[in-house]
Amino acid sequence: MIDIPLSALALALVFLILLSAFFSGSETGMMALNRYRLRHLARHKHRGAMRVSRLLERPDRLIGLILLGNNLVNNLAAALVSLMALKLFGEAAVAIAVVILTIVMLIFAETAPKTLAALHPERVAFPAAYVLGPLLRVLYPIVAAINWLAGGVLRLLRVAPDAVDRDSLSSDELRTVVNEAGAMISRRYQKMLVSILDLEKVAVDDIMVPRSEINGVDLDDPTDEIIEQLMHSQHTRLPIFRGDINNIVGVLHLRKVLKHVNRGKINKADLVHNAQEPYFVPGGTPLSTQLRNFQRQGERVGLIVDEYGDIEGLVTIEDLLEEIVGEFTTDPADQSPDVHPQPDGTYLVDGTANLRELNRSMHWELPTNGPRTINGLVLEHLETIPEPGTSLLIAGYPVEIVHVTSSAVKTARIKPAQRRGVKRRSRAGG
Repeated sequence: MIDIPLSALALALVFLILLSAFFSGSETGMMALNRYRLRHLARHKHRGAMRVSRLLERPDRLIGLILLGNNLVNNLAAALVSLMALKLFGEAAVAIAVVILTIVMLIFAETAPKTLAALHPERVAFPAAYVLGPLLRVLYPIVAAINWLAGGVLRLLRVAPDAVDRDSLSSDELRTVVNEAGAMISRRYQKMLVSILDLEKVAVDDIMVPRSEINGVDLDDPTDEIIEQLMHSQHTRLPIFRGDINNIVGVLHLRKVLKHVNRGKINKADLVHNAQEPYFVPGGTPLSTQLRNFQRQGERVGLIVDEYGDIEGLVTIEDLLEEIVGEFTTDPADQSPDVHPQPDGTYLVDGTANLRELNRSMHWELPTNGPRTINGLVLEHLETIPEPGTSLLIAGYPVEIVHVTSSAVKTARIKPAQRRGVKRRSRAGG
C-alpha cells in the first residue's frame, strides 16, 4: 500500500469525494421531489419518474442504501487522506489532513450537492435512479439487514414507521396547496376549489331561505289569489301548505300547471294532485353531504327541519352551487334587496340579511361562526334588544342601529372600511 503512487491516491480521493457528493445529492433530491408531480409524470410513462417511484415505495431501503454508500465512501476517503499524510509529512500531519478533508467534504460533498438537489430535485433524482436502482439490487441483503436492525431500535422507542401516511393531505393542507398554486391555477378557479373544500364546514342552515321569507302557496287563500300568485311567481317551484308552512302538502312545479293557470281553469285539488312529495333535510347537514343527497335523490328543493320536525327554512340546489361558483347572473326578480347603499358610503342592511351572503357579495369579513343574520350578530354582542341610535363595533365595522321592533333589529347602518359595490340577490322561493 505504501508503494502506491501519490497521484493514484489523489485520483482515488477525488473519485471518492465525487461519490460522496452523488450520494448526498441523491438523498436530498429524492426527498425534495414533489410527490404529486412525480405521480403525474409516472402515469405518463416518464422513465426517470417511474424508476424513482419504485425506489420511493420503500424509502427506508432507499435511505439505507444511500447512507451505506455515503458512510463507506467517507470512511475510505478519511483512510486515504491519512495514508497520504503519513507518506508525505509523517504522523503529525494526520490530524491536520483530517480537518482539511472535513472542510473539503462539507463544501464539495455535502453543502453544494445538497443545495443543487434541493433547487433542482428532478434534474438530480431522475438520473440518480438509474444508478441507485441496480445498486440496491446488488446490496439488498446488506441494506435489508441494516433496516431490520434500525427497525428494531425504532420499535424499542415505540415508533412504527409503517403507520405514517406520508402522502395524505388534510383539507386545510390541501387548501394551502390550492392557495399557493399561484399562476398555475387562475384566481377564479382557486376560489372555486377552496369553496368545494369549505362545503364540509358549512351547514344548510347557513345558506337557507329563512322560514319567514319562504314564498309558497297557502291553500287557505281564495282560488283567485292563488292563480294570481302563480301567474306572477318568479320561482319555478313553490311549497304548498295549509295555513302554516309546517302543514306542508308538497312542492309544486309550475311547469305542470302553467297551461291550466293561464286559462284560469285550475282548482286547489289540481294543485295538490300535481304537487310532489316534500323533501325534508335535517338541520345542520353539511353542504358536502347535502350536495350528494340532492344528486342521489334527484331533488332540487329541500325543506330544512329542526329536531322537533318544524320547518326552519328552504334550501335549493342553486343556493348550494352558488357556494362553489359564486353568485349567478343578477336575478331580475330581485325587488327587495337586503342592502341599501347610501350617499355617504354607508349601507342600510336589513336585520334578516344573511352574514355569509353579505361577506361574499360585499367583500366584508363579518364573523360567521355564530349567528347567521345581522339581527343575530347584534343581539349576540349586546345581549339585549337595542334602542335606535345604539352604536357598536363588530369585527372592525361600525354598526348603528336604525330601526328595531319589539323583538328584533329591523335595520342597521354599516360603515365598511372601504366602499364596495353591492350585488343583490333574491331571498324567496325555490
